[in-house]
Amino acid sequence: MELPKFILGDNTDYPNAIFIIHTEFPRFIINLEDDEVEWFEEFDQHDEKELETETENYIQQATDFYDREIARYDD
Repeated sequence: MELPKFILGDNTDYPNAIFIIHTEFPRFIINLEDDEVEWFEEFDQHDEKELETETENYIQQATDFYDREIARYDD
């Protein structure tokens, strides 16, 4: 099965949360309500340094995806 890079998710147990699931490496879920990120990957020390520099980029990509999806609902 081919998955999209980002998936929008919600859950009634978290009524204020907006979840974006990133399905490619490094896989993660971000809650746009508070920008909390949960990683699905294990990282070594080398990966963690690279991840620190890329995290802001991943958050921006997730936010851009959300904005695009919401704009499509408004159309």
